[in-house]
Amino acid sequence: MSAASPTIGGRGLIKSPARHVIAVASGKGGVGKSTVAVNLAIALAQRGAKVGLMDADIYGPNVPTMMGVQHLPPAKNNRIQPAEAYGVKLISIGFLVKPGQALIWRGPMLHSAIRQFVTDVDWGDLDYLVADLPPGTGDAPLSLAQSLSLSGGIIVTLPQQVSLEDATRSLQMFQQLQVPVLGVVENMSYLELPDGTRMDIFGTGGGQRLAESAGVPFLAAIPMDPAVREGGDTGKPIIVSQPNSPVARAFADLAEQVATAMESGESSGAVDINLVG
Repeated sequence: MSAASPTIGGRGLIKSPARHVIAVASGKGGVGKSTVAVNLAIALAQRGAKVGLMDADIYGPNVPTMMGVQHLPPAKNNRIQPAEAYGVKLISIGFLVKPGQALIWRGPMLHSAIRQFVTDVDWGDLDYLVADLPPGTGDAPLSLAQSLSLSGGIIVTLPQQVSLEDATRSLQMFQQLQVPVLGVVENMSYLELPDGTRMDIFGTGGGQRLAESAGVPFLAAIPMDPAVREGGDTGKPIIVSQPNSPVARAFADLAEQVATAMESGESSGAVDINLVG
């Protein structure tokens, strides 16, 4: 796969390397969407599942840094071998371009890159493929929906109203693409102070209200913890570095809910989508 000039792929669904493909989305940046995707993928792997993590945020790939991986293994049989960390296979455009290089790509090039992340990467047989989408409702989510049959989408938001407004757009995007919405995750929900009291820095209850208004599950309220930022910067996510912390337990519970939904067939409404546009 050439990072500089990918071949523009055709339309139509690709055979999925995973039994379940889960897209993690947000309406705006800075809400911790990649943090949720990374820790969710690791938590699913800790449950014994075979998990892949696709960094579909082509313009702002953070997954390599957050997973502590800098390079891909050598290719085999003309296929890209995914990197691996914490029991999770992963791919990102960040492995294929120079650090800090800006990718000034139009939609067809991004579409091709995402399709090649599926077809050109030797994933093996996965139970779950977690796709970390870029913020917003643009080309990347549409390309993923054009390429794979999605089992469900997770919406990540902060409690504050501005974040909720954008998260609502992402939720409606999944609905318009006929992708089942697994639920809402409220990140940075509160900060627990040394005396045990909680400070609602970004407001309170917004994620719950969004889930209720949309008629979807409220999956998790993830508390704030400086260790989350530290883990993302050093490549050791909090579910690995501090597995007994409230944040890590919240991610483990999120993974359990997602696995239960998938295994019980509650999200079997995923449909094959082949949109044109």
